[in-house]
Amino acid sequence: MICALHPSWDSSRSRCTEWRAILLAEAIKGRRQLNPQSWLRTSLYPLRCAYSSSAQDYVALLLRLHSEDKDTELMLVFESSLMNKEIGAAITVQGNAIRVLEYLGYHPDNLKGVDFYGTVRFSASGGEGKTHLFLIPTEKMGRAGWLCHRTDLHEELRRLAIGQDEKGPPASLHLGQEVVSCDPVAGTLTLKNGAIHQGDLIIGADGIHSTIRTSVLGYVQKALPSGISTFRCLFDATKLEGLADMEWFSEGISGARVVVSPEERFQMLFLFPCRRGMLINVVAHHVDDRDQDQHDWNAPATAEEVLEEFKNFQPRYLKFLELGEPPILRWQLRALPILPTWINGRTALLGDAAHATLPSLGQGAGMSLEDAATIGCLIPLGTKREQIPGRLEAYQHLRKSRGDFIAMFDGKTNRLFSAKEMQEFLLSYDAVGTTQKYYKGKLCADMIYFTQLCVLETIFYFHFGCEFNALGRFFCDRFAVSS
Repeated sequence: MICALHPSWDSSRSRCTEWRAILLAEAIKGRRQLNPQSWLRTSLYPLRCAYSSSAQDYVALLLRLHSEDKDTELMLVFESSLMNKEIGAAITVQGNAIRVLEYLGYHPDNLKGVDFYGTVRFSASGGEGKTHLFLIPTEKMGRAGWLCHRTDLHEELRRLAIGQDEKGPPASLHLGQEVVSCDPVAGTLTLKNGAIHQGDLIIGADGIHSTIRTSVLGYVQKALPSGISTFRCLFDATKLEGLADMEWFSEGISGARVVVSPEERFQMLFLFPCRRGMLINVVAHHVDDRDQDQHDWNAPATAEEVLEEFKNFQPRYLKFLELGEPPILRWQLRALPILPTWINGRTALLGDAAHATLPSLGQGAGMSLEDAATIGCLIPLGTKREQIPGRLEAYQHLRKSRGDFIAMFDGKTNRLFSAKEMQEFLLSYDAVGTTQKYYKGKLCADMIYFTQLCVLETIFYFHFGCEFNALGRFFCDRFAVSS
């Protein structure tokens, strides 16, 4: 998705009004009570967002975090697809992502999820499984996690983004609108149909094939092949009823079952229920001997191809591959190298557009939600157009090192996830709280400065009958606290 906040700042208005808009925005964002009538000519200038989307509506809903005035913040979401069918398969939603969803006020029932407390690991040659529970205390992590269908998460995010509720104006979703180019400094998006949208802020959350990434970097950077591909499919859980030797899957902790080949050649099954246990998700990682650049990234596969690849697995594991329902897809696993920057002018990258990685840690959705939460908190209601580049610098400061760290992990290092320190780093992270702390610490001095400017301008207006001038600014700069 690509977000463009359209220009809306009227520089002819008084500086007093501008500063009060910022102060009022901070009050709204902090949920503090403030009577607008106590301010002289208070007015909030809206930013107008436009997005181009290829996946979840993460950014649209999170940029609503700060907006509680239904006449402000215009958000346009440009989605290249028509979104008229279910997308992808199931995913894991872990503690760090759930913390963001809880802040948004999501409805857990809408995810139709299955509790995710950990995994049970088996050898493809047989034997007993080994249980790996999350090691973080509940008070640090909150809910352990969900196993849910990608579409159910998408629909809940979409509800939060475009639904009518008390949290602010809904985003405007435009389907079948492909963004073909962007000027990151000027803040313009050009659609395939020729339409041009100019904005205060552009957010490229347009996935691994990002158009906006090219505009931000100034060159094309494609995701690189990993030499690993994945067969993915779903099937109705009722197909398991009455089958023998299924206790390894149905008994034990609520979570995923991992089956790994003991051979040197990497092969792994990742199996779990979703949609309240009514569907079974099958993920089958394997070394891909093909030249991946000569094949489609996402192509249909047959059950025979899957079974041939995993023919050395015991029959009880192969049963899950036999039951897979069309479409069975073969996904190339690709990842981006570390990018030199995520931002350019008034444009920022988010999610896979910035740090597409392999699914080793199950953090794709989590990192995207964290990115979006950070931007949402850094750009509260009343943010001025000229402040956008500085806020994006803060976004990169807060997010890039963490995103780059996650992006370094390949498909064979996921056992590091079993370390308690790694789990705490990943799952205990509070993107909203971290950003709010940064915002209050680094930007609070600006708010104090603006407050003093407002007070002095009010004095000048009432006592001298004139607008704030160079003399007033001199006194403020001489005696006020500045950042």
